[in-house]
Amino acid sequence: MAPPRTYHCEALILKHVPFGEADLLVTFFTRERGKIRAVARGARRSNSKLVGHLEPLTQVNLSLAQGRGGLDHVSQAQLMESFAPLKDDLKAITKGFYVAELVDGFGSEAHPNQPLYHLAVAALNAIGQDPESELSLRYFELHLLKVSGLMPELYRCVECRKDLVPGSHRFSPNVGGCLCPDCRPADAHVRPLSLRALKVLRLLDRSQLREIPSLKLSDSLAQEIKSLLSMSIEYWLDKQIQSNSFLEQLHLEEKSSVYS
Repeated sequence: MAPPRTYHCEALILKHVPFGEADLLVTFFTRERGKIRAVARGARRSNSKLVGHLEPLTQVNLSLAQGRGGLDHVSQAQLMESFAPLKDDLKAITKGFYVAELVDGFGSEAHPNQPLYHLAVAALNAIGQDPESELSLRYFELHLLKVSGLMPELYRCVECRKDLVPGSHRFSPNVGGCLCPDCRPADAHVRPLSLRALKVLRLLDRSQLREIPSLKLSDSLAQEIKSLLSMSIEYWLDKQIQSNSFLEQLHLEEKSSVYS
């Protein structure tokens, strides 16, 4: 029996680009089917019923029709969540695009990953509620690796498998996480890892996003954790994250305005 030509799914809109004269090519991350790309016919016309329903960083219920040549077509889109608070703040919406870019990079086409879907939705809500919080973004980065099967080891040395004892350690994304002072794999790309940073990473690992305590991190500790997670993400994606560059620019502008 042939599969049905139409299907329904719940999705986050990650991005879209013009396609043809009046269409959009939209990238979705769906709860049921993973990442898909579909054509929204006539969506760029002002009288289209899809206008306003296919904006990036929007959660929708979709009806799609299977198309030829590997591209399906959007039949209907019903708004579920617009994440309006997130879109009222430049920093928040930039963080939202960062989340979307990472989901696009780690999500697989036609392979569902419901934990990743729910993590992304939770992260967008958390960013909208508190645009200034950096911990929610660090939580998202760490758990993105976790639900993608790439979680770095935080409790034992990845080389000798002994439990890590209090002290300064090292971190290497390409060998899988933390290294004790005695282990030095020849191919490891190593960064120092302070005990304080390790404790924060473990706390993020054990917590729910809504339960993250309000931690006051020093600038140096916050930067260390951010650098370690960014290094891991860029290692697995094998590319730089474009939206991260704009986040860095915003951060530098904020710092300069404080000291001016």
